[in-house]
Amino acid sequence: MEVLDNFKDLFFDVWNKGISGVNISEIVIALLIFLFFLFLRGVFSKFVIKRLEKYVTKTTNNFDNSLVFAMEGPAKFFPIVLGFFVSTSYLTIESQAAEFLETINRSLITILIFWTFHQIIGPLSVVIKSIGDLISRDLVNWIIKAIKVLIFILGVAAVLELWGIKIGPIIAGLGLFGVAVALGAQDLFKNLISGILVLVERRFQVGDWIFVEDVIEGTVESIGFRSTVVRRFDKSLATIPNFQFAEKAVINNSQITNRRISWVIGLEYRTTSEQLSSIKKEIEEYIKNSEHFSTSENTILSVKIEQFAASSIDIKLICFTKTKHYLEWMKVKDILAVKIKNIVEKNKASFAFPSTSIYVEKNS
Repeated sequence: MEVLDNFKDLFFDVWNKGISGVNISEIVIALLIFLFFLFLRGVFSKFVIKRLEKYVTKTTNNFDNSLVFAMEGPAKFFPIVLGFFVSTSYLTIESQAAEFLETINRSLITILIFWTFHQIIGPLSVVIKSIGDLISRDLVNWIIKAIKVLIFILGVAAVLELWGIKIGPIIAGLGLFGVAVALGAQDLFKNLISGILVLVERRFQVGDWIFVEDVIEGTVESIGFRSTVVRRFDKSLATIPNFQFAEKAVINNSQITNRRISWVIGLEYRTTSEQLSSIKKEIEEYIKNSEHFSTSENTILSVKIEQFAASSIDIKLICFTKTKHYLEWMKVKDILAVKIKNIVEKNKASFAFPSTSIYVEKNS
């Protein structure tokens, strides 16, 4: 019996002293409190967040959709932070252990705050992108990425400071390292600055059809910090350094208002003046009355005799279509070509082709 009494005394002594002077009963209660908050987290995630996500998907506003989905992570993390704080507050511990737990609590709260800021940047970008006249979408994406990286760095720095790790010497060392890297990465910064200029000046955006002489022609798929990805018309993918777009002229075919048709129509020299006048007049009247063409101060229409060439009388035709889409423009050109041929044949004239006349002199 004495052995059992000694064991009982030892057991309760260990139970009361616990770990680092903390009563084991307090530890058990603290664990139960933390598990209770984990249970609340599961209930909150399953019922509140999921129903809120279903609700916002029915609305036409993209901001609330992106806000709810972005804040899902921090919202699930909040009960863990609160549960750990409440459970540790229940413990009666020594000063050194108390400082350690307080540092953990401060670290968790710091992570929660910076994580919330990091996630909320995404929904705010939806609002910024809606102001398309003030700033391009690609530049907004760049700014959002830069802000997210900055928030992450500040969050890590704040947590390290809580644990007594000074970031000043680290930053100074990175500064010296950055100077060395910058000397060997001049092309990288050159491309980065060029990319920023492209976005600020809005030379082109994702989806635009661009042409850079001796460099590339195709559709822009993405604009990165160092390079731009362009899909060529043969469906191959090209990655072009951004400095190419800053140093050379960029033709943005997606920004045209109307497509131009510029033709030279060569008629035979035996075409009479009456036939020439009639052909020009009918072509001009057809273009003026057609729904496919635009005639205004900015979209001229000209059907004039250009020159007497070696083998033909050349009529210069300049007009603009209403459409700016390539395939529709090709279709309108096809219709116009058939119409011009009909007009020439109707006036009993013929198209000229390169020819050479040989005169043989007869000796008497």
